[in-house]
Amino acid sequence: MKNPYVDQPTDRHPSLGVRSKEPLNAETPLELLAESLLTPNEIFYIRNHLPVPMRLSDDTYTLRVGGDGLKSRRLSLGDLKKRFKQHTIVATIQCTGNRRKDLMDSPSPKEIKGLKWEGSAIGTATWTGVLLRDVLIAAGIDESDPNIRHIRFEGHDEDITGSTYGASIPVSKAMDPRGDVLLAFEMNGKELSRDHGYPLRVLVPGVAACRSVKWLKSIEAHAEESESFWQQNDYKSFSPNVDWDNVDWTSSPAIQNMPVTSAITEPAPGRTHVVKRDGDDHLTVTVKGYAWSGGGNGIVRVDVSVDGGTTWQDATLKKIDQQPGRGWAWALWECEVEIPKGHTGPIDVVAKAMDESCNTQPERAEGIWNLRGVCCNTWPRIRLDISD
Repeated sequence: MKNPYVDQPTDRHPSLGVRSKEPLNAETPLELLAESLLTPNEIFYIRNHLPVPMRLSDDTYTLRVGGDGLKSRRLSLGDLKKRFKQHTIVATIQCTGNRRKDLMDSPSPKEIKGLKWEGSAIGTATWTGVLLRDVLIAAGIDESDPNIRHIRFEGHDEDITGSTYGASIPVSKAMDPRGDVLLAFEMNGKELSRDHGYPLRVLVPGVAACRSVKWLKSIEAHAEESESFWQQNDYKSFSPNVDWDNVDWTSSPAIQNMPVTSAITEPAPGRTHVVKRDGDDHLTVTVKGYAWSGGGNGIVRVDVSVDGGTTWQDATLKKIDQQPGRGWAWALWECEVEIPKGHTGPIDVVAKAMDESCNTQPERAEGIWNLRGVCCNTWPRIRLDISD
């Protein structure tokens, strides 16, 4: 049997931090994340569940639209571009398992299964496409029909058995005029790459990126959510008391909107940084990072502490101007933290973000530990070693 990963994209950037090779899953270099509000395409994180479908082309591609109450039809890429108004939005997408390493490194003896993502399975881009809402209206969807509750997506990516990747979102999100769900064909003004969904993907802003299906094959209106493995038996969060011996996948809903989170990108986490005073009793250290929240909740503040959270300093935010409730893009932040006079030895720097709904981050991992290691949003932490 032919290895399905033999024929895969060859233009992947060598600086990406590989978490698995087949399928390729790779993170942006963490130190580059806070350098620009838009993440360059070539270093944008890659999350593939199955082999990248390489046979798709502009000329032969068609999208099937159908399901309950819809007129079944096929649309070419040209049809989408000509028949529907094009829109561009700026949005951050984040893998549901981003920062899983922080939960894996917590004191719990229980097993977490999943890729050991650090803090950069996240990125921000401008996305151009047509509104999913417009396509569904053209297909005759009845927004008042109580039996249409979900919009299902299926991708062209498949395993050796022919099973394809799939996901769904509530129809309320799909049809929200301010929800900005796109069928996207461009990323940062360029044609989508193979790894990022060429020729067409769903872009569901504010929602876990696992719902933004790539290599889109079909859209279906339905009473029930997607039956795919990744909707039913993955990407769900459970209580810390649930483990792999007692998990009941039907007891938890599929993750949609993501929680508020932040990360420190400079100085780099994961090691101790030695900082010398050089005879000056007044010492500041520049700390940088990103903050983002799901559901369109824009970031309004990031606080940074060098004393375990007893006192805090405000970070300076850099962000794209977006409407309240449509804060799809992250904020980058920077803070000149002041080291207490006379202090020598180790000191922990922590941060926490707050969004426009006043959601903020939990301090510790124990309360949000879950067997899949998803939705980690504890305070990010780095250690400095202050020396004379």
